[in-house]
Amino acid sequence: MRIVYAGSPGIAVPALETLADLEPAGEHEVVGIVTNPDSPRGRHGKPEPTEVSVAAARLSENRTARGMPAWVQLKPENHSAEVLDQIAALKPDLLISFAYGRLFGPRFLGLFPQGGINIHPSLLPRYRGPTPIQAAILAGDRETGITIQTLAKEMDAGDILAQERFPLSGKETTGDVSALVAHKAAALLPDLLERLSRGMLIGRPQAHEQASFCSLITKEDGRIDWSWSAACIAARIRAFTPWPLSWTLHGEQYLYILEGKPFTAAEPAAQTKPAVPGTVLGIDKQEGILIQTGEGVLGVTRLQYRTRKALAWRSFLNGTRNFIGSSLG
Repeated sequence: MRIVYAGSPGIAVPALETLADLEPAGEHEVVGIVTNPDSPRGRHGKPEPTEVSVAAARLSENRTARGMPAWVQLKPENHSAEVLDQIAALKPDLLISFAYGRLFGPRFLGLFPQGGINIHPSLLPRYRGPTPIQAAILAGDRETGITIQTLAKEMDAGDILAQERFPLSGKETTGDVSALVAHKAAALLPDLLERLSRGMLIGRPQAHEQASFCSLITKEDGRIDWSWSAACIAARIRAFTPWPLSWTLHGEQYLYILEGKPFTAAEPAAQTKPAVPGTVLGIDKQEGILIQTGEGVLGVTRLQYRTRKALAWRSFLNGTRNFIGSSLG
């Protein structure tokens, strides 16, 4: 089968690498890559390619070294008639999408005789939408998974072709789960493509009445409201790592809270009554800097001012005067 692969962030790279590894066998060939346009990143705002674009360029060089043609790479602003013509010229059979970030219209999907499949990092129909990993962490789910589904008109509503579950310990960040999902997706693809090419793959309709949804996350979502509970804030810290990170204000400085969990011991002895949420109460040798929340105390073990490097809590206090007793937020 001639495959067009659509993806953008790093979570989609291992699956692309697997497709490249399958090519020497001759049954499947990637003929094109569709990814998002270069966008400004970093402090200087210099436009940089997506992680899939970078990986595709590297893998394409390996192909040319073996005497194979380079992959065609498209970075469309939209799916215009010109873009559709470019894809049609590749004579593709199948579209594989993983975290591409855009919906495909009927004209786009109509270019693929075998249709399209989408890799989604949740147990569909739970958490349809762009941020399913974060949603599972925020909800305190004890398990999540990965679903490979057919592409349909409605977002993440296609028939389920493959699904795998795995447990969550309650300690994972979005980065941790993303890395796991990326490699599980790559491992599922070879068998799925083999069964698809032989007409042995039958999709299972989703229970649409059980669908739940998640939405885009912005930088502002990372702002900590200290009136929330310690458990809620700890979940948000994990869900928003590595982006947008959970942050608060210390005076006029932006302060990222990189690692933290509910304080499991009794509140500090000096505390005769609950402090105002956001108050830095003191320290615990095991659980770090203690901060009052709306319900319970948060122990913070790693943090970072926006313009400085990330530090363990002891090193942070060594370089920060009068932090204990201050108010955050």
